[in-house]
Order: sequence, then structure tokens, then C-alpha cells
Amino acid sequence: MASIASFLAAGYFYADGVQWLDPARVVLLAISTAWLAWGAGLALNGLLSAREKRALAAPPQRVSTARTAVLVPVYNEDPTKSFSHVAAMARSLDRLGIGGQFDFAILSDTNDPRIARQEEFWLARLKGEVGEACKVFYRRRESNPGKKAGNISDFIKTSGALYDYLIILDADSLMEGATMVEMVRRIEAEPDLGLLQTLPKVVRARSFFGRAIQFSASYYSPVYARGLAMLQGREGPFWGHNAIVRTRAFAGSCGLPELPGQPPFGGHILSHDYVEAALLARNGWRVRLDPDLRGSFEEGPDNVVDFAKRDRRWCQGNLQHGRLLAVPGLKAWNRFVFIQGIMAYVAAPLWALFLVASIVAPAMKVIPDYFPVPGLLPVFPRVEQANALALLTGVFGLLIGPKLLILLDGAMTGRNRRFGGSLRCFFSVVAEVACTSLLAPVMMMFQSRAVIQVLAGLDAGWPAANREAERVSLSEAWAASWWIVVAGSLTIGAAYRLAPDYLPYVMLVTGPQLLAPLLISGTSFAAAALRRRFGLFATIEERVPTSVMRLQEGILLRWRSDVAAEAGEAAARPIQPLRDTHTPAGAGRTH
Repeated sequence: MASIASFLAAGYFYADGVQWLDPARVVLLAISTAWLAWGAGLALNGLLSAREKRALAAPPQRVSTARTAVLVPVYNEDPTKSFSHVAAMARSLDRLGIGGQFDFAILSDTNDPRIARQEEFWLARLKGEVGEACKVFYRRRESNPGKKAGNISDFIKTSGALYDYLIILDADSLMEGATMVEMVRRIEAEPDLGLLQTLPKVVRARSFFGRAIQFSASYYSPVYARGLAMLQGREGPFWGHNAIVRTRAFAGSCGLPELPGQPPFGGHILSHDYVEAALLARNGWRVRLDPDLRGSFEEGPDNVVDFAKRDRRWCQGNLQHGRLLAVPGLKAWNRFVFIQGIMAYVAAPLWALFLVASIVAPAMKVIPDYFPVPGLLPVFPRVEQANALALLTGVFGLLIGPKLLILLDGAMTGRNRRFGGSLRCFFSVVAEVACTSLLAPVMMMFQSRAVIQVLAGLDAGWPAANREAERVSLSEAWAASWWIVVAGSLTIGAAYRLAPDYLPYVMLVTGPQLLAPLLISGTSFAAAALRRRFGLFATIEERVPTSVMRLQEGILLRWRSDVAAEAGEAAARPIQPLRDTHTPAGAGRTH
């Protein structure tokens, strides 16, 4: 695909003469198109591969005595929400009658004293809710070197020997008890399996943006994941959460070094999950993704601003992997995964550079005379326009084509019925494509800025996730994206002055950038009415919530209602009259 794009681009760029920017444009386009083609290839591989559904692992002949710790790292987040997830999972395990084989460990890196006090309060409430179903442990580090990976490492050093397996979650993760049991069965049945990764579905999204991501994760992701699972062999992915690891394998393989130098390229490894998967594979352990495992959930950002903040940290972590490409003993696939992760962010500035080069190049050329003989047909301009049209069609085809094929496959296999029918899926796909197409130029700017910041030596740190974000106001959206509007305006002005023939193509990118504040604010509004009225972005989990989802929702609602009632009672108490505050001589002073 990259070769075809290069051929078409060369025919287009060289039609009016050749100068030094043209080969650079061809190379930039070839690299960017190859990246798009890789994603499309995963989707095609997933569609063409057999829909593998692993059979449940055979129960062991003896009663399993395996002990499993469920690790829940938290960092400056609402404990009411995250602890309700723990309570629901513990109750789900208890209903299966094996809760005693699972312990929950809440690993807090919270450094906000106010939230730390809330965690202590809700820990007592959590233990009262869970009762004897599962043991719940809590530990808060005074300092948090290594962030999440460092917290898990500390747990393994102090308590890991007590457990055969570790299920690693995030603060927003939610899993069915039956899913956790099946994960233990599968890893116990295969002694060389070091890590088993599930495919988490995004749930509980409220905004138009969040629901578009939620629909993508539920509708497209299983196909892409199936294609990835077919290619990866023994060196599968680890996404840092909603996975089970063999404690002995993880402890013996995944000690992460602190990279020499200062952040962003030195210090603790931010995107630790890819590195841990590579280290497991280097030590001979198998790492596998099982897309057929259901009952694994997470929550995602509900607006573009929070998504970009999280993406900034991921960008720094992925670019940091450039220092690990030459580490001895790594498998070829793991090195390729590092390159993929780097390319996921470098692709944005490459597209931006291609756009800039395409505007500047025509102004540097001497346009040849296509009509040396009167009446000669304009053959070359027609060829040039045909190449441009074919190139543009190919790029959009790589972006949209796989999604349309997944829609068609869903109609043929009956999968669409689980999402409300093919008609609703069609409108959801169209809306999702429209949303992502409009936001793509905006995200390109956020990612390009992130890459530039990292290369300039700016450290993003590890900001806390805002999982309960409300709608982004227009003023907040403007504050976050005014520079994108300015950049888009300058690009349009440059195209109008230097390459007016390119202006229609440039507007495909710069048009959404001019509207960035409106797009960011508009896509953050609550979209529940669209689901109820039109079924837009409906997912299986929304249509038929699983038992653990219903448990968590009920627990959270009850907890928040109790807190509101207690606050109301406190407010309704009569105000006591002021007393004499003078303390008698010799009496103790009350604080």
C-alpha cells in the first residue's frame, strides 16, 4: 500500500517539475500510509481469521488451592467510585462461592491529604459491604517512585510470595467474578503462560465523544484484537490492566530499571506495560491476548481535553521506548511493538510536515508550459488530478474501509443484532466516522505538540485521571485549543498565498481546526437521549448490563445516597447557641 501511495504521489508531485521537497513529500506520505495500512491489515486479518472461542479450561482433577491477589492501584481519584468497583467484584466472586481464594489489595499512591482521608473512610465502608466474601487490604505509599509500576513492584516484594497469580486492574476497571475465575483456570492449565490479557470494553460513557469511543471499543476492537492475536505468536501485548500474571514469572522477569538521565527520556519508565510484556517473553514466558474472554470492562475519558491529557503521558512513555530498542535478548516482535508505539505518535507530526511541504513546494517550482502547441489537450494536468484523487481515495479508504467491512460482516453473521440491528449499527458507524474524521485534525495537533514537547525535554509527569468530568464549556475548550485555531488560520493563509490549487485539500484538515473549540465543547455534551431515541452508539453492555455492572451501579447509588442523606441530616440539625469559650483556670483545653 505504501508503494502504491508512493507511485501515485510521485505522479502527482512530479507532474509540474521536480525539486528537492518532492522526494521528501513522497517519503513522508509513504511512511504515514504504511502506518494506516498496518491498522487496516489488522482489521482484515481479524475478519478473515476464524472466530476462535477458546473452550473453558478443564477444571483440575483436584480442588485448586491457587491464591490470587486482585491489585487495584489508585491515584488521587474518587474513592467512592473506585471502591464501589471493588465491592461489586468481591460480591460477584462470593456468589460463585470461591471468594476466599481471591484477596483485593488497594494500592494507593494518593498524595492529596483530603482524598487520602476519604480513602480511609470509604475503606471502612467497603469492608462492611464485602464482609467475609473476600479479604480487602489497603496500603498508601508516602512517596510514589515508579508510579503504578513501582507500587505493584513494592507489593510483589512485600506480599507477592503469598499469591500464585495477580490480576492487575486500574482504578476504573470492573470484571465479572466468572471472568476472573476463568482467567485463573486458563493460566493454571498452561504452565508456560506468564501473562493473559483480556480485551476490556469501555462502559459508562456519557458524552457524545465518550460514547463514540465506547462504541468503537465494543464494535470494532474485537475484530482488530483478533487480527492482532493471530499475528503475535508467543509475544502478545500487555496493556497494563485487566490482565492476570503468574507471580513467579512477573517477579523474576519484570524488574524495571530506572533509565539514566532526566525525564522525559530518562527516569522511571512510564509505559511500563509493553516493556513488562517484552521482558516476560525474553525469559521464555508466553504472553497471550484472549479476545474471547468477556466480562472485562474499563471506563474512558469523556471529552477531548481529558483524552489529550492522558495521551500526552502515553506519548512520552512510548517515545521513551526508543532507548530500549537495542536491549539485548528481546524478541523481534517486541521490538516491532516498541516501533509501533512510537509510530502511533510520530505519525501526527509526519502528517503535519507533509501538509506544510505540500503547501511550500508549489511556490518553489517553475511551472512548465503544458501547451507548447496551440490546441494541445491538457494531458498532464488531467493525469495529475487523477493521481491526486486516487491518492486521496486510498487514504480515506484505509481509514474508513475496515469499519465498513466490519459493518458488512456484522450484517452477514448476525452480530449486528446484538447492537440493535444493522440499521442502527449503520447510523452508529456513520456517526462515529464523522466524529473521528472531524476530530482527527484536532488530535493531530495535540499529538504533534506532545511529540515536540517530549523532544524539547518537557516532562508531563503522571497527572491524575478525571473519570467524572462534566461537559467542557466553550471558554474551557477555547483555552485548551486556541493555538490550534491560530495554526489552522495561518495554514489557510499560507495555502491561499503559496498554493491556491491545494486550498480545497488543505481545508479538509484546517476546517476542523478552525472549529476546534466548538468540536471539543460540542462532543462533550451528554448523549443519553440519542441512545434512547435513536439507539445511536448502543452497545451490548448497555442493552443487557452484566451482573457485576448492575451490582456496582447499585452499590455506588446507595453509597452516594447515604452520604447525601447524612449531609442533609447534618444540615437540618438546629444550630446550638454559642457558649462561653473562656476556659476555667486549670481545666484542660478542648481542641
